[in-house]
Amino acid sequence: FSIGLPIYFRPFYYMQIEPLEIEKETSESKEDIKAAYDELLDYLTLPNRDFGTGVFPYSESGKSHFDDCKVLFDLNAAVFTISFAVFFLILLLAKKKAITLWRPFGFNICFFTGIFTLGLFALLTVLVSLDFTTAFKVFHLILFPGKDNWIFNYNTDKIILALPNEFFINCAVLIVSSIVLVCIALIIYGALKKSDKFCK
Repeated sequence: FSIGLPIYFRPFYYMQIEPLEIEKETSESKEDIKAAYDELLDYLTLPNRDFGTGVFPYSESGKSHFDDCKVLFDLNAAVFTISFAVFFLILLLAKKKAITLWRPFGFNICFFTGIFTLGLFALLTVLVSLDFTTAFKVFHLILFPGKDNWIFNYNTDKIILALPNEFFINCAVLIVSSIVLVCIALIIYGALKKSDKFCK
């Protein structure tokens, strides 16, 4: 869900075009930048769409990187859908008393999910904030092993000028912020439900 926020909520990108001076960097109008972004995101998130980057030229190497990204975007959507369904199936079975959820120290699974995830991402946030550039490179090396097509040349793949590092930093802030809020909500919910027999 959190990773999907900056992907599927496109106004998050639109509202950054002016503050990040993307029109100046690309020498293109705001309307053309939005159209190029929409065309790219349509390809990345919707089935049976042709690849394109609007007014921006692209190379085969650049296209191949976005092909790799599409695989990851589809994987994220699949994991979200499946985990969402499994989560509510477990809760339904618990409500019907078909299964009994483990409650260590009297807390339900929501509480421990929030604690574990919050701790994990707090650690990751500290590491990334120390050196975002290095973290960005490591991130790509892990997700795209053996490939260097994520290193764009703005002369052949001008779309990269419309996707500056600041935009990806803001994406990371949005993702982490939403994770923190969800984790806090789970922890509070789990604590309030400590006396219940299962997570309602």
